[in-house]
Amino acid sequence: RYPIVVTDHKVACRDFWQRHFGLDVLFDSDWFVLLGNEQQGSVVAFMSPDHPSAPPGPECFGGQGVCLEIEVQDARQAMADFQASGGEVAYPLSDEPFGQRRFGLRDPSGLWVDVVEQIEPQTGYWDRYMQTGD
Repeated sequence: RYPIVVTDHKVACRDFWQRHFGLDVLFDSDWFVLLGNEQQGSVVAFMSPDHPSAPPGPECFGGQGVCLEIEVQDARQAMADFQASGGEVAYPLSDEPFGQRRFGLRDPSGLWVDVVEQIEPQTGYWDRYMQTGD
């Protein structure tokens, strides 16, 4: 299982994900690229909008309404590695009260990517969201 992002920037997305996240190209053609690695399997794919067998409906992605989360052991190190490889951070490293240390970025298709490390939430943060069973 993996998302397919329809974009005019298939090659730029392939290169971005290889360079900044070390993903392997599992399949590549003129119209489609599948990226992943041995540990996670397939992670994300990019497809040109003019692909002849594209199903009806998948217009070019416009950069809104989708967030891809990548969970890491150390978000601080992941951000340092991302920046060292030339990546531009769009949301700074933050410890969120709901229990995540994260930073955010956009890939060449406009896809929002949250790079997330799970941390302890602020005491009582989730209490207001829990159902009481009444």
